[in-house]
Formats: sequence, structure tokens, C-alpha cells
Amino acid sequence: MPVQPADPRGNYRAHREEILAAVESALDSGSYILGPQVKAFEAEFAAYVGVREAVGVASGTDALHVGLRALDIGPGDSVLTVSHTAVATVAAIEMAGATPVLVDIDEARMTMSPASLESALKELASRHRFKAVIPVHLYGQPADMAAITAIARRHGLAVLEDCAQAHGAEIDGKKVGSIGELAAFSFYPTKNLGAIGDGGALVTDDPTLARRLRELREYGWRERYVSHERGVNSRLDELQAAILRVKLQYLDAENERRRKIASRYADALAESGLLLPQEAPGTRHVYHQYVVRTPHRERLRAYLAAQGIHTLIHYPYAVHEQPAYAGRVDTAPGGLPVTERVCRQVLSLPIQPELTDPDVTAVCEAVRAFRP
Repeated sequence: MPVQPADPRGNYRAHREEILAAVESALDSGSYILGPQVKAFEAEFAAYVGVREAVGVASGTDALHVGLRALDIGPGDSVLTVSHTAVATVAAIEMAGATPVLVDIDEARMTMSPASLESALKELASRHRFKAVIPVHLYGQPADMAAITAIARRHGLAVLEDCAQAHGAEIDGKKVGSIGELAAFSFYPTKNLGAIGDGGALVTDDPTLARRLRELREYGWRERYVSHERGVNSRLDELQAAILRVKLQYLDAENERRRKIASRYADALAESGLLLPQEAPGTRHVYHQYVVRTPHRERLRAYLAAQGIHTLIHYPYAVHEQPAYAGRVDTAPGGLPVTERVCRQVLSLPIQPELTDPDVTAVCEAVRAFRP
């Protein structure tokens, strides 16, 4: 039987009866927009992350966009982030009217390089009004937040964490999302905590900021039909909130299953010649993806496909190399050599929680049998 990459249906099927009951209850309530399910999920998700407030929105991209707006970032401002990320990170900066500046990544973590961040701030200050930094916790691996936040504080920058791929990841026992001023989450169906459709949320420890987020997500309303500023229409709906409330109860267990699969891969593939992901000291990686690196990626991918093992590439092109952004976005001094090298080498092996032990064994045996 083929071994597939992440399939959102598996996560739904694992909790089917509970999800159907939750959806039926939400439908029976007659309240479909910003009702009791959203309010309850916001409280439960904030408690899970370890902050006081969560604000549901329509997608992870909207979470970043609305978060930047709440931080008063817009035209004329610049925001630093990475180029090795889903393009949504950079798209959201431009949605807010700000200018993205892309920095390189750390070789081991494949997340934002503090050295490249510092270099960009020093060398590009004359042509940018830097206001914020968006570190991305990529593939479930937390970024080096101690170093990044220290740099941000020295330069007076706000920190907006992109946690779209890191639900439940930790740094020194603290959940990602509880470190910066704000954090954005995506609930896209394939995420560690995924809805059955689009959805997102912002979390913060600042109640004043949370009030602003709630206004911005719904036309800038403080009271219905009265816009006090230019807002947007970005609301997490009741059905998705009901589903997420069910799935949140299983998030830690499913993350632990991902970690066990990752551990088996690490043991079995240690001598495979692949560069395997490493858990940074003091962190808890939640393996949204299990991303290996090899200069023989295309040959390995074709070989595995022939064995019925399907893989994905996250991401084949860095944002600054894509047609919509190439030659148009500023990058850190010296370019982004690590980002470009990594993008040519990364390959995501199957790691969803529904993967069986025989599936994991099949993947390991196939990878070990590959000869470049």
C-alpha cells in the first residue's frame, strides 16, 4: 500500500464521531459567525499556548496581516523575515502595505539566522524604516528566539511570531507563540492543529492589543455598524471553531506520535548519508514536517515514488527567487546563500500521526536501499 504524505482526511477520521457531534451542535445553535464556539475555542487555545488572549481569524495569512496592522505597521515601514518559508509570510507583509526584507537562515535549524538579522539591521538602516521582525518556526522547529528577541529589543522592533507550522512546539518549557508581542497561527487542514477548511488565530498576553485585533478583524467595529478605523472581514467561523475544539484535545498526543516517528527515522537513517533534522537545545520540535537534506534529492524522490512512498518539497524555491518577488524584494547583505542551498536539498518524508509502524519501517528500508 502506498505511503502518502500528510492527508487531512486521516486526522478527521481519527476523531470523526466527536467532530460530527460538535458540528451538529454548532449548527443547531443557529449562531454561525463569532458565536459561542469561537469564544470557547479562543479561551481554550489561549490557555494552551499560555497567554491571556486569542483572537480567531479566517486564515493564517490574515493572522499575520491583522497582527501587523494592530502593531501600527503599514506603508513606509519595513518588516524583516526569512525567504525560506511559505510565501504567505511575505504576502501578509505586503497586504499590510509594508515592505518585506528577507534575511538568511541558520544552517542547523533552517530558521532565521540571528547573525543575518543583525547584519540587515546595521547595513540596510539607511534605506528602511524597520518596525518589526517575523521569525518563522518552520517545520515544527522553534527559531532561536532568545537571540532574535534580544536583537529586536536593541533595535526597538516588535516581534510577531509565525507559528503556522509549530502548534505545541516549546522553548525552555514555554510554548511558541507566548514569546513575542503577538503570534500568528494557521489552522489549514494539514497543520498539526488543522481545521476542515481555512482558519487562523492571533495570540497575545496584551488585552489592549487583543481588543484592537478584534476590532480590526471585523471592519474596525467597536460597536456594530460603526467603524472606528479601516478594518477587514476576517472571522473564524463557528463550524471550524467547533472542530478545532475537538482536535485541540488531541494535539499533544498527536505531536508526541510525530516525535516518535521522527525518533525512529533518526535511529534508522543515521547512516543513510542524509542530513537529518536536529532538535535544537532547549526546544521541543513538533515535526510538522520531517525534512531531510541531500544533494541527490530528485533521484531519491523518484526512487521512493517507485517504491510507493510519496514525498513533498517544502519549499523548492525561496520567496526571493519566485517570479512575483525576484529582483523586487530587499535581502540581507551578502545575499541568502544558506537559504538557496537548503532549497535545493530539502525533502519531506511522511510523518503524519496516522502513519503506522509498518509504514515507517517501509520508508526507512527504502531510504536505506537508495544508492545515489
